[in-house]
Amino acid sequence: MARGKPVRWHIAVFLAPALLVYTAIMIIPLFGTLNLSLYNESADSRVFVGLANFATLFGDRRWSDAFWNALGNNFWFFVIHMLVQNPIGILLAALLSSPKLRMAAFYRTAIFIPTILSFVIVGFVWKLIFSPIWGIAPGMLDMVGLKSLFAPWLGKAEYALTTLALVSVWQFVGIPMMLIYAALLSIPDDVIEAAEMDGVTGWSQFWKIKLPLILPSIGIISILTFVGNFNAFDLIYVAQGALAGPDFSTDILGTFLYRTFFGFQLQLGDPYMGSAIATAMFGIILLGVCVYLFGIQTRLRRYQF
Repeated sequence: MARGKPVRWHIAVFLAPALLVYTAIMIIPLFGTLNLSLYNESADSRVFVGLANFATLFGDRRWSDAFWNALGNNFWFFVIHMLVQNPIGILLAALLSSPKLRMAAFYRTAIFIPTILSFVIVGFVWKLIFSPIWGIAPGMLDMVGLKSLFAPWLGKAEYALTTLALVSVWQFVGIPMMLIYAALLSIPDDVIEAAEMDGVTGWSQFWKIKLPLILPSIGIISILTFVGNFNAFDLIYVAQGALAGPDFSTDILGTFLYRTFFGFQLQLGDPYMGSAIATAMFGIILLGVCVYLFGIQTRLRRYQF
């Protein structure tokens, strides 16, 4: 009598703890938020209102102006990371992967260290650095003859969000650097040797050989950047507070959600509208991930080994 395939029960045993924790802290709260967004409060009781909260969020000027402002700021925050952080990360990875570079391990460590720092520390320290009263930024610019360029960047609406985005780039550039560095090291030596035999070396080798081969890794970094930026909150809150000043110029979806859900100063908390904002954030992130998975990743698979 033929025996059936053995049941690999150990897989379920090993996955169960992580699955239970993930369900408890992610899945259940997610569905709870989606459910709460469909209700509102009337006469001290919870009433099902369907999509009315979303109609208010997108149609009522009191809510829609703040929502679209926060969404636009979030997109700009993401664009700066895509155009500054990721290219710098790729460039640093290419430099640090060179076998001719001495002390490469020290440089990798120094660049990666800010990513493990607390948002509170980073936000507070950079706020002190940029202070026009006791900050060191004016003095450092003066040392190189550029003091005329200094301005209270965190105090001006046209500069504040870009300044904080660049601070975030400084903190997290180590992540794309390390991911691209790992991707460069995974390229088979045979490919590199063949390129060198054909006379393709140095930066020409990087652009023509290595860069096309690490495109899948760059795609993953891009979607991680998208998800991380549209979940951003901590740095803006620490540096500019829940009101995301000046004049809401640094307000992003995370701070808008915080003020709405929990309330702040004279604004009372509204968990139902807050849940609607959280659901809208989830939808935006889900849409971006789906565009990447079905529209971009399938085209990058041909570059994988």
